[in-house]
Amino acid sequence: MWRSFFLAVGAYCVLLGVEALVLEKAVLKANPSQFSMSAHEIVPPDWAPWSLLGTGAVVLLYSFTVPQRVGSGG
Repeated sequence: MWRSFFLAVGAYCVLLGVEALVLEKAVLKANPSQFSMSAHEIVPPDWAPWSLLGTGAVVLLYSFTVPQRVGSGG
């Protein structure tokens, strides 16, 4: 179970890092049925993509070293 958890967290960090590296900013708009034209911009800092990529890569590598349990014993 821990192995799959760390694999998922590492993959999520890597994907988020690649997305932050490619995109300049993300604009979150409110519900289209609302009349307000408010939007929230998210601009990742310069260090975020590389930190997420590096952390995700380390966690992915760690997930492959976590021992896999054999059997159903507790």
